[in-house]
Amino acid sequence: MPIITLTDGSTRSFDKAISAFDVAMDIGPGLANAALAAKINGELVDLSTEISADVELAIVTGRDEEGLEIIRHSTAHLMAQAVKRLYPKVQVTIGPVIENGFFYDFSSEHHFTDKELAEITSEMKKIVKQKLIVERHTMSRDEAIALFENMGEKYKAEIIRDIPEDQTLSLYKQGEFVDLCRGPHVPNTSKLKVFKLMHVAGAYWRGNSDNEMLQRIYGTAWGDKKDLKNYLHMLEEAEKRDHRKLGKRMDLFHFQEEAPGMVFWHPNGWSIYQAVQQHMRKKLNLRDYKEINTPQVVDYSLWERSGHADKFGDDMFSVESEGRKFAIKPMNCPCHVQVYNQGLKSYRDLPLRLAEFGSCHRNEPSGALHGLMRVRGFVQDDAHIFCTEEQIQDEVSEFIDFLHEIYQDFGFTDIIYRLSTRPENRVGSDEIWDKSEQALATALDNKKLDWEELPGEGAFYGPKIEFSLKDCLGRVWQCGTIQVDFSMPNRLDASFIGEDGNKHAPVMLHRAILGSFERFLGILIEHHAGNLPFWLSPIQAVIMNITDAQSEYAAKLAKELKNNGFRVKLDLRNEKIGYKIREHTLEKCAYMLVVGNKEMDNGTVTVRKLNGDDAGNMTISELVEHFKLLESDKV
Repeated sequence: MPIITLTDGSTRSFDKAISAFDVAMDIGPGLANAALAAKINGELVDLSTEISADVELAIVTGRDEEGLEIIRHSTAHLMAQAVKRLYPKVQVTIGPVIENGFFYDFSSEHHFTDKELAEITSEMKKIVKQKLIVERHTMSRDEAIALFENMGEKYKAEIIRDIPEDQTLSLYKQGEFVDLCRGPHVPNTSKLKVFKLMHVAGAYWRGNSDNEMLQRIYGTAWGDKKDLKNYLHMLEEAEKRDHRKLGKRMDLFHFQEEAPGMVFWHPNGWSIYQAVQQHMRKKLNLRDYKEINTPQVVDYSLWERSGHADKFGDDMFSVESEGRKFAIKPMNCPCHVQVYNQGLKSYRDLPLRLAEFGSCHRNEPSGALHGLMRVRGFVQDDAHIFCTEEQIQDEVSEFIDFLHEIYQDFGFTDIIYRLSTRPENRVGSDEIWDKSEQALATALDNKKLDWEELPGEGAFYGPKIEFSLKDCLGRVWQCGTIQVDFSMPNRLDASFIGEDGNKHAPVMLHRAILGSFERFLGILIEHHAGNLPFWLSPIQAVIMNITDAQSEYAAKLAKELKNNGFRVKLDLRNEKIGYKIREHTLEKCAYMLVVGNKEMDNGTVTVRKLNGDDAGNMTISELVEHFKLLESDKV
């Protein structure tokens, strides 16, 4: 007679084995109707799972994070079934859940278009109305291979061949459709009412460019229509804010085939870049960082000694000269150790904070490149702190304060904290990892921050805290990080003389706040929809004359503002003032300054903000003071 303990602490007993669904029904028909799956002793299972012993049970609905993932995975199966009904010769491959949705890859001679997506959607809705029961079956590896080979699904059979022979596999069947899957899944297809197919893309089988190109259909699925509507609205807003479109409109940067994944910065974009870098440089100086610069091309042996060649060799660009192999640096860490190693260090010299706006290159796959968000050439706001074990706590705490200050300056206040712990493939002893992980966890706790642990997600040389910020659309971007490294200093012979007179290896803290400048600027542009704060605006003011009679006066004003350090554009074209204003509004100029005969006679300028607000008339001295105030107020 199983006794079942529910999430509220209450218990229910039954005189025979009972399914998770029947327990939900016993609690109430409303819960049973909303139920999608269950958790038995913390493990996700199908609602049909029988319970014959005492357990802890939680019913999973569409409101739960796990429930939403089950909806999306089940909707991927729903889509594959609809595709197979409409195009029987298509072969199915894999269909995982991704952020906000799912995809499924198909091998097909038929080319899917938006028209086909509409037909597939219609067929999916028919299957939903059929309320097909979703059944779980198990079989041996060889039985599963035979099943899918008989069905003509060679890709599924290939996947299964890579699974160890002693494995028992689970398959899910709904109507005529069968798919290999770990599960769990919704109890029937009627639970899958809120979805939308988004677009078609190409994808190589198993991600290998030597393999066949498949067709990937992306979709999204949600627990209710309101969530889907909100998500689609967010996508519309994201489309309007796309940094690539704004970059072209604002004349910030461009890319071209001769340098894939490398940014060509235009004057407007470079002014934003420089404003960010100068701000960071000022803040680093106030916190006692020493700025350095290290070579971009370094002998390959250094990367072998540091461990990067084994871990990241495929992502590194390499060159040869005079019989030696060199790598274009993908990161700055080993080079910073070389600077540290120059001259004998004492414990009195620590902590030593070395910062670099380090130019790095990584051989990212061409298909992964995406504007400023994913590039091959980038600059990190990188720094490494060399310290003693006893100083770790204070340094991590100080860094968290620093990071909060910088994010606030750029208009980001919603931050997510994650602690990534030891991965399976790592260097260093368990004792070292214990110390490192505890130091980071304690720093977060001392700041009274809510954080999540990510088991196994640490770097190969040490655990790390990842800092992710939310933008105005609720999208999450991982930018900042601080990582404890007891390993690399030893590997690269770094040391200091301790109070005991003996040599010791320093602890190395890898840290970044923005991550890469390129990616952070892409995030920043989209967060502000191009309407950057005054201190970051590429063109802080444009001065426009109404007629040629004010040209000299307008030029004099522009010079005065430039002399005060502001980024100013002078527009003396023979165009109507309304046309000029519209054009510079599209360019996202922060302030539009208009001068006519009246302004020239009074020694003033008419001030108009980017949002269309009329700030009235100001003298040049009043305008300079106003702009200085805006510069000091970073957000």
